[in-house]
Amino acid sequence: MLGRLTLNPLAHVDWIGTVLFPLVGMLSGLPLIGWAKPVPVNPANLKAPRRDFAVVAAAGPISNLILATGAAVLRMVLRGLSPNATGLVGTIEDVLLVAVVINVLLAVFNMIPVPPLDGGNVAIGVLPAPIARVFAQLRPWGFLVLYALLLTGVLWEITRPINNAILEWLL
Repeated sequence: MLGRLTLNPLAHVDWIGTVLFPLVGMLSGLPLIGWAKPVPVNPANLKAPRRDFAVVAAAGPISNLILATGAAVLRMVLRGLSPNATGLVGTIEDVLLVAVVINVLLAVFNMIPVPPLDGGNVAIGVLPAPIARVFAQLRPWGFLVLYALLLTGVLWEITRPINNAILEWLL
């Protein structure tokens, strides 16, 4: 109904979070976190709302890992066909490598258990209800928590081992 069930990326663009913040971040060097339009989910349509919402939240990072795996497989096939590729084939391999790295970074970052990230929503769905309710109260402060983790370097220390392990396995 919202025109979001499409492969057209423009339908998912939030002009502030997808365009303005990344542009300001690139031009200023500030560590700004961008975003896309959130996918609206009506928990009333779910059979087991807490559990099923966690599954829905995990779908984004899982799709990133599927895309990373597909790009890694294509890259391996190209490398097998042309081990010392240059020119167009070398460029395609480079683009596939970037696709692997970006999708793994997105999957790992989005699974950080801080609302409003997907990992926060997964955590809310799998934690015992009383703890989940307390955890859900972090949502208004989630971006502040993320920036605190980012600016102190803790974010990278948490995500790097997972990110590197997945990349090592894929590449």
